[in-house]
Amino acid sequence: MQQPSRPETLNVFPRAMRPSDLDMVVQSENLSYQQPWSKRVFLDCLRSGYECWVLATRDRIVAHGVLSAAVGEAHVLTLCVHPDFRRAGYGRRMLRHLLDKAARRDARECFLEVRPSNIEARQLYVSMGFTQVGERRGYYPAESGTTQREDALILSRALPF
Repeated sequence: MQQPSRPETLNVFPRAMRPSDLDMVVQSENLSYQQPWSKRVFLDCLRSGYECWVLATRDRIVAHGVLSAAVGEAHVLTLCVHPDFRRAGYGRRMLRHLLDKAARRDARECFLEVRPSNIEARQLYVSMGFTQVGERRGYYPAESGTTQREDALILSRALPF
């Protein structure tokens, strides 16, 4: 039996997300989050003209991200790396791509929200120059088995990258 490719050896490239990608994107969301985005949410983002991107091989989507940019600022709405490809630099690469797109759309600042419990994501964002600028109380739905909603940390960084 042939061993699967190691994540760091994959030949991936960023490209605009297409409606035909959405089944794979939603599958990655479902594997990654307890409250994943639906296919309809992604379709709405595509129709609204948001920056919707995937990091892909010929037949796999390794990561995806969605960015909104307008009036001098940008907001990373979602960033997800498929569980099989984590810890190989793909999240960093996707985030860098989204920040570049934001700067090209004349955004001077980029914001995002992250769960305090998502340590790996927080480490990535801080390493990419984001700092905490606020907090949203009870922003995220409660995790399964709990009744306590989770706060969101609001992070920001100046652009260009």
